[in-house]
Amino acid sequence: MERKLRVGVLGGTGMVGQRFISILSDHPWFEIAAIAASPRSAGKTYEEAAGGRWKLEVPMPDSVRNIVVRDVRDIDAIASDCDFCVSAVDMSKEEIRDIEEAYARTETPVVSNNSAHRWTPDVPMIIPEINPEHADVIEYQKKRLGTSRGFIAVKPNCSIQSYTPALAAWKEFDPVEVVATTYQAISGAGKNFADWPEMVGNVIPYIGGEEEKSEKEPLRIFGKISDGVIVPAVSPVITCQCIRIPVLYGHTAAVFVRFGKRAEKEVLIEKLRSFSGKPQELHLPSAPEHFIQYLEEDNRPQITADVNYGNGMGISIGRLREDTVYDYKFVGLSHNTMRGAAGGAVECAELLCALGYISAK
Repeated sequence: MERKLRVGVLGGTGMVGQRFISILSDHPWFEIAAIAASPRSAGKTYEEAAGGRWKLEVPMPDSVRNIVVRDVRDIDAIASDCDFCVSAVDMSKEEIRDIEEAYARTETPVVSNNSAHRWTPDVPMIIPEINPEHADVIEYQKKRLGTSRGFIAVKPNCSIQSYTPALAAWKEFDPVEVVATTYQAISGAGKNFADWPEMVGNVIPYIGGEEEKSEKEPLRIFGKISDGVIVPAVSPVITCQCIRIPVLYGHTAAVFVRFGKRAEKEVLIEKLRSFSGKPQELHLPSAPEHFIQYLEEDNRPQITADVNYGNGMGISIGRLREDTVYDYKFVGLSHNTMRGAAGGAVECAELLCALGYISAK
């Protein structure tokens, strides 16, 4: 790459925006060219806008402290300074759809962490190791938008990352029915314990909208492109419960699976450990060397031991065993703000660069 690509961070002051900033501040391919947020933050330095509510465990990068935050609605000016944008804007879904499409129409690709466009039929929703071929739908989207290089791509919900990779690794055995319960960290709500002291020692058995996403989004990941849109798969049938638990990072899933084809435990484990995708083949900067690790210990995966596997971009699976009702059950773990949010979006951007969809203006 002749020079680093200039990236704009839309919604840069919230928790996911902060994670974008942390990842991109020292990225080998990308450099932060603009940080945008709401009008109340515009005109302030990033330190003034976000320093008092910095939520991450790592310090704010020195390189961004004096960047002046811009109004995210100043679309043309921001787009003129950026080769592409990543998005974590905090608005209504309708507003997000409109503003992300407005940026795309300036010929500025947008890679979004938001859910607003996950069901727009010609917008790819990508886990790079699983469905990189969905990027092909971008050409149809650009025709709809009337653009030559502008488009929107999204990453899926954080809650599905801890079990969908296992289902992808076992595709040849035809998973037909899945029952999952996810135990989700408070940072998935954009909060830490200082923001949400009620969560200390507490469990909340409800996360608004999360169960529908957890049941439906894997089917779009497993879908196919037909007539210029992504048609979701019809199998496996997934039912899910989503529970908020008092941990800062890490979504854990307890999962039961019924297969259409007989599979031996040892073979299933080997399929997990050997599962690899386009990011590993292309040696993308954010890609873990091994996407999925399988842990033999009965008490793994654990958040304190395993959430940062592969710099938070890897998936940890354990406790695979035969079940008395379903065929198998297992426990999965993923880092919700790395693989599940900003990190997954950055890896998606890296993939789209490698495939030629994102380039210098």
